Amino acid sequence: MARAIWVLLLLGIGTAAAMWLAELGGTVEIKVGDAWIGTSFPIALLVLCLAFLVLHGILSLIGAIRRWPGRARNKRAWRRRHDGDAALTRALVALSAGTAEAARLEVRKARKLLGDTPQTLLLAAEAERLSGHDEAAAAVFRQLAERDDARFIGLRGLLRQAMARGDWNAALALAKEAEAVQPGASWLREERAQLALQTRNWREALSLAPKEAPRAPLALAAAGQEPDGAKAAELERQAFQADATFAPAAIAHSRRLRGEGSPRRAKGVLEEAWAATPHPDLAEPYLADEPDPLARVKAVEMLIRRNPTAAESRLLLARVSLAAGLTGRARGALEAVVKSGEADRRAYLLLAELEEAEHGETAESRAAQARWLREAAGARPEPRWRCGHCGTEHRRWAPVCEACDTAGRIAWTAEPAAERDAAPVGARAISGPLQAVTG
Repeated sequence: MARAIWVLLLLGIGTAAAMWLAELGGTVEIKVGDAWIGTSFPIALLVLCLAFLVLHGILSLIGAIRRWPGRARNKRAWRRRHDGDAALTRALVALSAGTAEAARLEVRKARKLLGDTPQTLLLAAEAERLSGHDEAAAAVFRQLAERDDARFIGLRGLLRQAMARGDWNAALALAKEAEAVQPGASWLREERAQLALQTRNWREALSLAPKEAPRAPLALAAAGQEPDGAKAAELERQAFQADATFAPAAIAHSRRLRGEGSPRRAKGVLEEAWAATPHPDLAEPYLADEPDPLARVKAVEMLIRRNPTAAESRLLLARVSLAAGLTGRARGALEAVVKSGEADRRAYLLLAELEEAEHGETAESRAAQARWLREAAGARPEPRWRCGHCGTEHRRWAPVCEACDTAGRIAWTAEPAAERDAAPVGARAISGPLQAVTG
């Protein structure tokens, strides 16, 4: 309605202007040489307006003709861009769905329409990688690495490929290049940390490890690689301070202090570690200077004084008491372990040994030993240093499993239930005493 009112208003104004010009009168004369043209003023004004409109139309037509090739090119470019973006979207969907061949087809269309942009090259590399064409993917990643605007993307892809095939030297070189292009990238830090683990560069792995990662094993492994004694001692100290429950770190730090002439501080470290988490490996270095059996009992009492009711504390006290001939002391500690419900195979084997020490080779002794051995056969196995990857047992902790060459998987754990159940009962009953003797 408002538009109609405006149109009527304009028509009224135009009509009024035309009537005013008609009433105004006047003539316009043009004389060139002997030629003379004359007309009324309204007609001359009308002719002038028509001439302006015709001239404007001609100029507009000429401009449109001149702009037509550019508009055609822009329209074709827009259409190619639209079709290319659609192909890119279909390629992303295909990659997400895991259909590699469809992704490769759509990426080829996108590259034909859009050219080799970082986006199309990255999708092409991922499509080739997903379809198993690693060499083709590497070639595309190298194209990306040669571009200034996408160098880091190409290096990242090549680094991932090198790590996947286990080419650690090439991966290290690529990681250094990527670090120079994008210093401080969080993803690159994680990859460098993984590379440090794979190449056994423990000091670098320690420096790159996140705050929440267990640092004690890395620090201890780095100390083993450090040729400088002072630096190695500092790393061992860091390992113990990072985790007092990690027995190998406490043992290494204590050994270092003992070598430096501080035996009391060395024992203090072992006592602190035992108070944090009792571990049977801590007893050997603590009792190394105590050859007398009774003195060893006193030393064990000092070691376990801060948590005497722990199962490991009672087992250690029972073992050294039995060796010293204090059978009553040993029996009290072992019965307390059994009563607490924390007894494992070692407790029952020590009870069987205790029966022989107390009663000798008698029928009563043999019957009691048989009963304890049956209990040991079905009891929870004692923990060992075991590789979480292949299950291999180790006498001591190590940063790398020698059996499967896996880093960082050796932990203090009990025998897996599946392996325990698979072993014959007789084999379990025989192997237990042997482990108790060797352990």
